[in-house]
Amino acid sequence: MRPKIYLFGDSITEESFGDGGWGASLAHHFSRTVDVVLRGYSGYNTRWALQVLESVFPSSENREDAPLAVTVFFGANDACLPDRCSAFQHVPVNEYKQNLHSIVSFLKKRWPTTCILLITPPPIDEDGRLRHPYIDNPSNLPERTNKAAGAYSEACVAVARESGNPVIDLWTKMQQFPDWEKAHLRDGLHLTPRGNMVVIEEVVLKLKNEGLSLESLPVDLPLITNIDPKDPLKAFQN
Repeated sequence: MRPKIYLFGDSITEESFGDGGWGASLAHHFSRTVDVVLRGYSGYNTRWALQVLESVFPSSENREDAPLAVTVFFGANDACLPDRCSAFQHVPVNEYKQNLHSIVSFLKKRWPTTCILLITPPPIDEDGRLRHPYIDNPSNLPERTNKAAGAYSEACVAVARESGNPVIDLWTKMQQFPDWEKAHLRDGLHLTPRGNMVVIEEVVLKLKNEGLSLESLPVDLPLITNIDPKDPLKAFQN
């Protein structure tokens, strides 16, 4: 009954429906107009994402099933360093760029009119990563660095430019705030409530620029303000 927006990404997407998460905020923002559908996969990189595209987005002959938009938010795991404890998640930046192109091409072929919104990986607080390791880290070195994340962010922005799709440069945007390392990242990678606010504000703005806003989308059923107290059922007759 309602159109959809898919959120496709790694753990930063998967946990976005939590309290204060950017996905939950997006669902609230578009309540009564759009169903926001979560497709987040913790730990995934673009290499793994390519393997599951058909399962995540099964084909349909009904063009009305095409979502209004899909956010593609990968890179934080691809950017793991190849000689550190999370090397099994590492994807070289050139392959990451090609993988993103392939994901975008798949989505555009399936749904030519759908808005594909790319989101770069966030910056990395290396101190936070050392304080909150995800797995055993005998080297005592961060498995991610901000410099590496920046290279993947640049690649993501390049893919958006080359494919003609909108992008949120989260790596750059977040570092414009003072004390971003602790204010926006709870463990050096994942988002705090303030970090989630940065994402949701950027997503809403980018979607609005693409013509997707509360002003442009109809509500699915009559609002209470449109129901006549003297004849309530009249509102449901059209």
